Amino acid sequence: MFAVGLAGPGSPAEPSPQAVTVATSTPRPGAHYNAAGTAVDFRIYSSRATRIDLYLYNAPTGSGEVAVVGLTKDASDVWSVGIPVTTIRDTYGITGPVYYGYRAWGPNWPHSSSWTKGSAAGFIADVDAHGNRFNPNKLLIDPYARELSHDPLHPGNTDSTLYATGPLHRALDSGTVAPKGIVLPPDTTGTGTKPTRALKDDVIYEVHVRGLTKNDPSIPAAYRGTYKGAALKAAELAALGVTAVEFLPLQETQNDANDVDPNSADGDNYWGYMTLNYFAPDRRYSSDRSPGGPTREFKEMVRAYHDAGLKVFVDVVYNHTGEGGPWNPADKNTYSVYSWRGLDNPTYYSLTSDLQSPWDNTGVGGNVNTYHPVARALITDSLAYWKDELGVDGFRLDLASVLGNTCQHGCFRFDRDDPNTALNRITALMPPRPASGGVGTDWIGEPWGIGHGTYQVGNFPAGWSEWNDRFRDTLRSDQNMMGVEQVTPAALATRFAGSSDLYGNGRAPWNSINFMVAHDGFTLADLYSCNAKNNDQPWPHGPSDGGSDHNRSWDQGGIAADQRKAARNGFAFLMLSAGTPMMTGGDEYLRGIRCNNNPYNVDSAANWLTTSWSGEQSTFRTYVQRMLAFRAAHPALRPVGFYTSADTNGNGMGQLEWFTPAGTAPSSAYWNDPDSHALAWRIDGTEFADPNSALYIAYNGWSGGVDFTLPSAGPGKRWYRVTDTSNWAEGTDQVATPGSEALIGGAGTSYRLHGRAVLVLVAG
Repeated sequence: MFAVGLAGPGSPAEPSPQAVTVATSTPRPGAHYNAAGTAVDFRIYSSRATRIDLYLYNAPTGSGEVAVVGLTKDASDVWSVGIPVTTIRDTYGITGPVYYGYRAWGPNWPHSSSWTKGSAAGFIADVDAHGNRFNPNKLLIDPYARELSHDPLHPGNTDSTLYATGPLHRALDSGTVAPKGIVLPPDTTGTGTKPTRALKDDVIYEVHVRGLTKNDPSIPAAYRGTYKGAALKAAELAALGVTAVEFLPLQETQNDANDVDPNSADGDNYWGYMTLNYFAPDRRYSSDRSPGGPTREFKEMVRAYHDAGLKVFVDVVYNHTGEGGPWNPADKNTYSVYSWRGLDNPTYYSLTSDLQSPWDNTGVGGNVNTYHPVARALITDSLAYWKDELGVDGFRLDLASVLGNTCQHGCFRFDRDDPNTALNRITALMPPRPASGGVGTDWIGEPWGIGHGTYQVGNFPAGWSEWNDRFRDTLRSDQNMMGVEQVTPAALATRFAGSSDLYGNGRAPWNSINFMVAHDGFTLADLYSCNAKNNDQPWPHGPSDGGSDHNRSWDQGGIAADQRKAARNGFAFLMLSAGTPMMTGGDEYLRGIRCNNNPYNVDSAANWLTTSWSGEQSTFRTYVQRMLAFRAAHPALRPVGFYTSADTNGNGMGQLEWFTPAGTAPSSAYWNDPDSHALAWRIDGTEFADPNSALYIAYNGWSGGVDFTLPSAGPGKRWYRVTDTSNWAEGTDQVATPGSEALIGGAGTSYRLHGRAVLVLVAG
């Protein structure tokens, strides 16, 4: 197997937090020019293949191979060959980019001297008792290819059967149309200086790189929807106040077919969660699609964000692949074969105990076998490449519980402490960013999957932050499900204060990624204007299948002003809670998609961001911008550890104290009363070097007004209003600029907070 640097007991010490470059698999798998640039070395892993041939092409499609070269297997099950550049040029006639792929034979389809492309010579079975699925008629993508020429399906080929096994398709040859890897020379494009900001001080902006600019007239037409277009938005996003941009998947995925019929969602993949290769930046998002262009343009985008002080996070999908699962669950023979499945199926995929079917905790075709050392090395090598070569600062790992699986075949068993899980190897090789900031990587997991044992919120290893759906669901329920779901003041307080019930196990409040909405669900606007999903609607808003039926949404009685107020509250929860907040692109101006809560396939203007805002949308954007600025200005809202109720500096105020509307400490009965929907808290700013000595936040979840009696603002201090989210205050100055806050009064002052509203005061 590939030997991963710094792996296992007895190996050299793990890299320190100051380490920048990861020791990856050696010798390097993939296709690379040697140090002198005089030869190209090809290396690929398969423990089960009996023969692997390298096919070289001088064009990505439309013509056959110009050379076939046999590979030699070593004791580590690595197949390799080195080819001089002069041979590639003079003998094979390749004077431009080198395109390549592999054909592999194995026990279920041993090599026959009579085999030719498109024949069944040597065939025994589509799958054997050991799970092998070799098929030499399918040209295979190198798992380590740095760029791909195109997707399996594209406007020039919409026939998926060319890549299929099974009795109807196994003899169809894919070589002419299949994606090829591209051999790239070293690239020296810089990615700028990485920010070292602590994750607790970040606000994450989740967005699709294409959707960010595809509908933006301020971007030159040729750059809309591309990395170059996204680079031109860096300054604007920094001015909005976000600090980290988290792009939906950018690794090559099957989305060229989106262009077959640009006015239809049928068969489209917009979000990008069906990965074809873990190294190659998706060409469809590049204005320069020539070989090497996507890599350079992606790095230039990263540099633009770094120059603006923003981090770049990437959503990555290592739990499943774009090969998917069986075409028919009752048919064990017919599967797509693009890459991993045709090279070493049981190494790269978790299978059922009989090795005939995928073990699936993803819902989209089966788990990657993340506990196998080779598959695990592929994951860590890929992450190291995106971190070190492409400049990425952090990652959000989709369905990341699969990366904590310790069972290769026949079961699922999550273990947070096993050092050999992919989760723990990732953080051992690439240390997390320290709590106070510095050199490191920000690791964020989606801590669930499908099936027993996959829901692991609060149970990821040290160094990992997690999407906190408990935060989302608790606050949505209190806002939108009153009388249907019970939420106590204690539950609210736990979420506002950083979810210590989940992250008090040796982690910190900032390990909670707080969110009200994400890409896979309602937008912020739709959460408060839709009673149910409406996915089966015509283009350009759908149709889309799937999507949750339990959204905890409510249309606020159809009152537009109340819908905007509810959205202000939802955003305020993010800005005022301990934890790391994440918002979704377009939420700043109340983007909606007419209640489609699963628009994964909608590559249309209805699902792209826009800069054509109504007056109410512009007003809301100002509210968002000022709330972002308020959070940034107040370290008391961004604690490195959990708040305590103790007065740790002797100034007469607890670090954090809770209050009923009457201004008293909540009793046990109040804390646990689901019919109590009002709560307030005061933070002692002096313990956090905050510019204000105290902050006071009140939330009235009840439909009617509630009088809040204000506590002390500190000796000689009075309370000033930063914002009241009530409808009466709606406008461009709903959040006061620093120095313009309205005086409210001192201790004992009564403040009437209207129904379903949030109040923020500062001491001065």
